[in-house]
Amino acid sequence: MKITFLGTGSMVPTAERNHISILLSYKNENILIDCGEGTQRQFRKAKISPAKITRILLTHWHGDHVLGLPGLLSTLQWSEYQGTLEIYGPKGTKNYFHKMFQGFDNNLTLPVNITEISSGKFIETKDFYIEAHRVDHSAPCLAYNFIEKDRRNIKVNYIKKFGLKNNPILRKLSEGKNITYKGKKILAKNATVLTKGKKVSVILDTRYNSNLIKIAKNADILIGESTHLNELKEKSEKYKHLTVKQTSEVAKRANVKKLILTHFSQRYKDTNVIEKEAKAVFKNIIISKDLMEVLL
Repeated sequence: MKITFLGTGSMVPTAERNHISILLSYKNENILIDCGEGTQRQFRKAKISPAKITRILLTHWHGDHVLGLPGLLSTLQWSEYQGTLEIYGPKGTKNYFHKMFQGFDNNLTLPVNITEISSGKFIETKDFYIEAHRVDHSAPCLAYNFIEKDRRNIKVNYIKKFGLKNNPILRKLSEGKNITYKGKKILAKNATVLTKGKKVSVILDTRYNSNLIKIAKNADILIGESTHLNELKEKSEKYKHLTVKQTSEVAKRANVKKLILTHFSQRYKDTNVIEKEAKAVFKNIIISKDLMEVLL
């Protein structure tokens, strides 16, 4: 699993920080979370083909999170994108999407399927699932959890004792089922080792509330909004954003392994002050930068 931070700014981009956009890559999936203005150029700078995108998850329809869509989808259309692009977002996404593209003098012929979601699990494959959670922002807004399923790996040396090798019956063991081979019963708990799946939580624009702790509970990585320092807590509350300290408190109380801060106000030229405030609450943090990659 790889997470690429294509943009890490908030409402106003800077010379160093593009509008918010995050790419989560896992096996054959490349899931884009939000698409701020300039996202397709960030793909170029990251040397990643946007044609590899399999899904787009939108947290909400504020401009700094979606204004990159027209350019990106236009490029995909002229690049002869293969298949149907799946786009997910909160209530109102279909209406906003169609109105956005009515403003251009060309037809969008790219196959697009738009799904509006409220909360709960909305994508599931054999390897992972994604769930959405409503958060408290000034527009309908969602947080997302990408959860890799637990998997059982075969203990090769153990099954060799039974003369088993590259046999289709091994699939049952990897599914946690006991098998019988040549009259001998083989228990899945003895023949396999369980590998816990990873969890990545993405919480962007929202006001602080205790539900955020439940969303991020035991995440391996929490990607969290950090628009302001806590000295601007009242401003954050007014516009329904999180401070650095609040996001760090969520990470601590939710028992996450690592916190990656993002979505910074343009006022912060020096992120050392952000890092200092965060580490006073939660030690294992990373300050995101544009084009930064994190492997999990």
